Amino acid sequence: MKNAAIEDRLITADELERIAHRFGRSELIDGRIVQMSPTGAKHGAIELQVGMILRQYVRKHRLGYVGGGEVGCKLASDRVCAPDVLFVRRERVPPDGPPDGFWPFAPDLAVEVVSPHETGTRVRDKANDWIAAGSQAVWTVDPDSQTVTVYARGVAPRVLGIAETLEGGSALPGFVCLVDEIFSAE
Repeated sequence: MKNAAIEDRLITADELERIAHRFGRSELIDGRIVQMSPTGAKHGAIELQVGMILRQYVRKHRLGYVGGGEVGCKLASDRVCAPDVLFVRRERVPPDGPPDGFWPFAPDLAVEVVSPHETGTRVRDKANDWIAAGSQAVWTVDPDSQTVTVYARGVAPRVLGIAETLEGGSALPGFVCLVDEIFSAE
């Protein structure tokens, strides 16, 4: 019953960081713990593919840190969100490497793979939350339509189809890949 008492009151991002192990996959939204269900196999494969593509580029050019598996990011004192994949520029990574806990800020690039149960409104809201918290770009990857929607500060979202080219923009300068590469896990 310890967990129930914590869930019944508002908590901070710092508190969640100390007790997150009690809840499994979860985020903190307006001080409330929101548990998340495991992802499906297709979602996981696409998440891994995006992470591998980004990691290869970032590592080759020594640009920073790429993480996957829903790494927590403190967006406010009462908000911790976890993108499917994230990129943090090298100059923002501490000299001794990534933190043991949550990132204390929004990543430069957040990637969200759309789950089958998510509504378009929820996906747009998540992307806008990342931008409002300081991310330079957000990519929402939709397995059903095989599209990537690119959100960036001050620019209308842009939907890219399977034959189009995804660019890193100001979040990840020089990065390009065909959207098709994201959906081909071979």
